[in-house]
Amino acid sequence: MRRLVVWLAFLLLAAWAQVPAAWLGLSVFEEDGALVFEKDGLRFSYIPGLGWADPLDPTLPPPLGGDYRLDEQVLRSAGVIPPDLPTARLRYRLTETSLRLVLDLPEGQVAELPREEGKSPGWFVFYAPYFVSNPAKIAGLSFRYDDHGTEMRYLAPAGRVYRWRTFPLTAPPRYVMDAYFVPPPSEETLVPGITLRREYVWTPEPLEMVRVMAAAGSWRLEPVGTPGKRQKLPEMAPRALALLNGGYYDPKTATPIGLWVRDGVPLSYPYGRSALMWDGSLPQAAVPRFEAWVRTPDGRAHRVGINRWPARLTAYTVPGKAGRTGENVIIVKNDRVQHTYPAPVDLEPGYWALAYPANDPYWNGLLKPGDRLSLYGTLDPPVRYALEAGPLLIQGGRLAYAPESERFTASSPQIKKVTNQAAVAWTKEGDLWLLVTGPTTPGVLANQLLKMGAWGGIRMDSGGSAQLYIRGRLVFPTRERPVVNGLALYSR
Repeated sequence: MRRLVVWLAFLLLAAWAQVPAAWLGLSVFEEDGALVFEKDGLRFSYIPGLGWADPLDPTLPPPLGGDYRLDEQVLRSAGVIPPDLPTARLRYRLTETSLRLVLDLPEGQVAELPREEGKSPGWFVFYAPYFVSNPAKIAGLSFRYDDHGTEMRYLAPAGRVYRWRTFPLTAPPRYVMDAYFVPPPSEETLVPGITLRREYVWTPEPLEMVRVMAAAGSWRLEPVGTPGKRQKLPEMAPRALALLNGGYYDPKTATPIGLWVRDGVPLSYPYGRSALMWDGSLPQAAVPRFEAWVRTPDGRAHRVGINRWPARLTAYTVPGKAGRTGENVIIVKNDRVQHTYPAPVDLEPGYWALAYPANDPYWNGLLKPGDRLSLYGTLDPPVRYALEAGPLLIQGGRLAYAPESERFTASSPQIKKVTNQAAVAWTKEGDLWLLVTGPTTPGVLANQLLKMGAWGGIRMDSGGSAQLYIRGRLVFPTRERPVVNGLALYSR
């Protein structure tokens, strides 16, 4: 793995439910065979073998270890902790780039706590008006207690970029304190005009982003791959400078889902979402205007809808359900009619289908098995290259993220799931970005690209398919996955 991430996943530190005396400002010394604890005129004693001295209950938990850790019951009975100071329990998660502290609070306390964020010089100080009864044993994390609460101070690794934030949660009541410490950005010149940049962007959490940035006029972009065949990206274009995964596909059959145009020839028909389209210069992204028609044996051409753009006649090219109730469906393979069935029909890979109203006298009986039926299509206006993915993120320098308009449902995993994202973006000046991020959502990515000055942007396939290669080497993330198509970047 490129980096080792150590997760201490919100462990409740029950075994460390005592506080060292020094953290409470208590001095400890021996006197006449007893351990004496003292602070600002407060004094109480523990006699080994007998227990706590009066006025404390002798059966209360004894001090533990060489640092004389004291249980909360002892501290409250002795008056070290004010009676009106509430208790909070600590949980934490530590990674290579962040520390999250979570205080589980008593009911009714959340509204009093602030929501803040800021930068740090390398150490973080969080103060909470609670007695933290189980301080965590983390290298670099220290605690200090007073009559009003607990100070938590964390010294982070050197040579990083530092930020922090705090926020309350209500159900159940919690207070979250995040410390972030990420590596600084780095850039590598690949060829004149094209660089590879690694960085963390703030969303407000740090989001890892790896981006190929190609200056205007320095790049050439082509779609690569073979319909029906899954390959590793370098196998599709061994000489490419950079490779980014492409659009969606059916994982079982490697059938591309959506428009795919290479050298002006459609290799796959639109599904109904945004597509990246270009002729060799700056691309554009939008839901394509696509005209499709079928030609029957008598030479007549008939306009048809396509996939998720249904019409009176609709052509289906993606495996899955074809046709609607009240229609008949003609199944076609290699431009030859196979059968006609009542809709809906499960369309298999390698076939396409034409749906028409079941009561249409022209189409009923027009075609029999073996007759020729051909499907044609063209973009309006035509382009040399296109690859459908979506959703659209940025258009004309403005946020254009509206996945529901591209037939993504509100509960679609492609939209809601926090996972690696891949995208193509560009600036108004003509610079092109191919990028992959760590786990996030496309909505968060859209807002971040807008902040970074993108003029246009579209999300490509995400999750395990999101991959960026440089000269055949995977640079992000750490696992390869064969895909059906991709985008190959070449230097001019």
